[in-house]
Amino acid sequence: MRLLVVRHAIAEDREAYARSHRDDAARPLTSEGRRKMEGVALGLRQLVPTIDLLAASPFRRALETAEIIAQAYDGQRVERAAELAPGAGVDRFLTWLTGLGPRPTVAVVGHEPDLSRIVCTLLADTDGPFLELRKGAACLLEFPGAVGRGAATLDWFLGPKHLRRLAAGD
Repeated sequence: MRLLVVRHAIAEDREAYARSHRDDAARPLTSEGRRKMEGVALGLRQLVPTIDLLAASPFRRALETAEIIAQAYDGQRVERAAELAPGAGVDRFLTWLTGLGPRPTVAVVGHEPDLSRIVCTLLADTDGPFLELRKGAACLLEFPGAVGRGAATLDWFLGPKHLRRLAAGD
């Protein structure tokens, strides 16, 4: 199995949004975040031509990011996964991932610091993150055997600017 991990794109400012007494789960992407993510999604498609499952946190900014990725993948269906919500935890995510059964490529869209903890656990069986995904960044993990802690290898890790450049042919 290959696991494409993507952090959501640039969203409205957390503090400003909170002052309006709105639920953080409803915080949307900015227009800049949407525009930049369109390029990121095209770069992802060049590196990972097909995905078998696209799942996202139920938070609006992650779902909107996943919808942009879905467009680059010819309308791929987006599934909501509570296991990708902020604070869901690594163990809950791993239970979900291993329960998916055989799927060649799974893409997930979520939040920091959760994604870093997940990636570090899958790579080195440590929850102390040694990497951080910027907004719109992505990495591709590969499991040569069974999915589990410390069982993945890192194929690549790219920031959003690099993915957009790839899409633009730079």
